Amino acid sequence: MSRTPQGQRASLDKQPHEVAAMFDGVASRYDLTNTVLSFGQDRGWRRATREALDLLPGERVLDVGAGTGVSTEELARSGAYAVGVDLSLGMLYAGKRSRPLVPLLAGDALRLPFADASFDAVTISFCLRNVADTDAALRELARVTRPGGRLVVCEFSTPTNPAFRTVYLSYLMRSLPAVARAVSSNPEAYVYLAESVRAWSDQAALAGRIGGAGWGKVAWRNLTGGVVALHRGIRP
Repeated sequence: MSRTPQGQRASLDKQPHEVAAMFDGVASRYDLTNTVLSFGQDRGWRRATREALDLLPGERVLDVGAGTGVSTEELARSGAYAVGVDLSLGMLYAGKRSRPLVPLLAGDALRLPFADASFDAVTISFCLRNVADTDAALRELARVTRPGGRLVVCEFSTPTNPAFRTVYLSYLMRSLPAVARAVSSNPEAYVYLAESVRAWSDQAALAGRIGGAGWGKVAWRNLTGGVVALHRGIRP
């Protein structure tokens, strides 16, 4: 694996320092690159996540893997108090420059810097598959959520239509890295993105892991034909 700032990508064993360094390298153009690569669908996915959380004004919501805070900013549109946490200092610095009023903190999804039952709702978007221990992260999210609080996981998933799934996987492995070379500050990171999405759990498997981590009433809804899925759970 390359160690140069512009050419680094994490390996699929997801060592935290590798993942953080990789995201440091894409921070400057991360939001733009995501919009281009998703054909603008990322905005709708963020809005759907906010709506699925069913936030009320004055509630506290934690956005884990917040990156530059674009997702945290979307959550705050509900009137809730939204706090973002991310492992990558580069992403947080980029977020502070573009969104100075959004609360963003450095933190690890496996060791969140909050007391038990601190939040009414928690969410993690396009980050859970990058965590070294998925099940431990889901348990940690439960720890900081009050009883009766809500979880929404927004993550890449498995398209339900076989023909569309074939086209999508071809885009991931062939076209996405090529497009990333034109718009990203670190195209190698998007090779990892494609590999990590292909290796990730499908909808039913992730639902089982969420339930196994202690969340109740687990369900999911597909977005964009299953390219993305929203998984929901309630803290018992």
